[in-house]
Amino acid sequence: MVEVALFAVGALVLLLTIGVPLPFCFGGALMIMTYVGDVSMKGNMMWGAGQLTNPILLAIPLFVLAGTIMSQSGIAASLLRFVNVFVGHIRGGLGIVASVSCAIIGAISGSGLTGVAAIGPLLIPEMEKRGYPRAYATALIANSSILGLLIPPSVTMIVYGWVTDTSILACFLATLGPGLLVTFNFAIINLIMARKFPLVLDDKPSMSEMIKEASSRTVHAIPALFMPIIILGGIYGGIMTPTEAAAVAVIYAIPVGFMIYKGLSWKSLLASGKESATAVGSIMFMILFSLILSQMFVVENVPQELVNAIFGITENKVLLLIFINVLLFLVGMVVNDITAIILIAPLLLPLMTAIGISPIQFAAIMGVNTAMGGVTPPYASILYLGARIGNVKFSEVVGPAMMLIVFGYLPVVVLTSFWSELSLFLPTVFGYQ
Repeated sequence: MVEVALFAVGALVLLLTIGVPLPFCFGGALMIMTYVGDVSMKGNMMWGAGQLTNPILLAIPLFVLAGTIMSQSGIAASLLRFVNVFVGHIRGGLGIVASVSCAIIGAISGSGLTGVAAIGPLLIPEMEKRGYPRAYATALIANSSILGLLIPPSVTMIVYGWVTDTSILACFLATLGPGLLVTFNFAIINLIMARKFPLVLDDKPSMSEMIKEASSRTVHAIPALFMPIIILGGIYGGIMTPTEAAAVAVIYAIPVGFMIYKGLSWKSLLASGKESATAVGSIMFMILFSLILSQMFVVENVPQELVNAIFGITENKVLLLIFINVLLFLVGMVVNDITAIILIAPLLLPLMTAIGISPIQFAAIMGVNTAMGGVTPPYASILYLGARIGNVKFSEVVGPAMMLIVFGYLPVVVLTSFWSELSLFLPTVFGYQ
């Protein structure tokens, strides 16, 4: 049955790669499992549909809606102006603003696409005007937007925790360290690259001028800054579940956008709802089909057979971790992060447990690999969106994007896999490990 399961996954990946519509991709994989593997479809479909009623999944559409409203309302622009006052006069400072802003937006929305949509239209033209190559600015913002998959609350970690029955808060904490480290790496890389660009910088303000401007922008940004404080403080303080925090984010963003930043109108609010509904519909279809396929694998005992097959090749922990990282990276290159997690996590979790990797550390390993896949061709959904928003050719963005991945992201993947403290320190502090 392992051979049939791998054949089904291979067919799914191939169909996704050549651009076949999503339902037909999963339909092909399900047909292989049904007719070649002789697995019953009806019971698994009923089980998958039942799983979609889980209240935890309600956090996904709510966080997507909160992120969409935030990008329309002026909250993102206010956060951007707040960060820029401290580094706008530094060579490479605007690039740091881009990276940090995307991390903040990701912390609020839980989505990588929101960072590109909210920050790209604001910063890419400004960075080009200040002397950054447009392709580099686009690549930096697109790569920084994947931090939305790592900086909690993350939609992918909600899905991982739900699929593997792991504490979602522990999963949030596990990816926070890697996410902050990637943010730091991108900032350092940007400072180095900025030396090569003919940048136009702000005049260095005096201390009194900086204090005055910082005070003014801080007052203006306080309502926007309260949003991540309320969401993350509520979740980590045990006051709210992720679903409740997502609902609070939406409830908070609407009056702030209407009455304080005045970026929202009834028309733009309805447009945000429509955009979110379209995105959520696609996500839920992926979750449903992925669930049915992964349940078929579980019913047929495929994960245990896969563990035995891999242990028949080697039992060396280092080699197995390298193999698993390469596999996750390749899967992330051709399918989106949610599909990868639902399909792969149940298959590989028994193997990771067998070699001494906890489900919480595996959450971080899966998170960093699938996030990296979002900007790695051929799938590269976030990178494609960045190229469209930045109005540059995809071929021009790939070069700087790969440079950021190799030097900013890949080292974090290695550290997350082989240095457990990076992902387990915070969960241990909070009593989850």
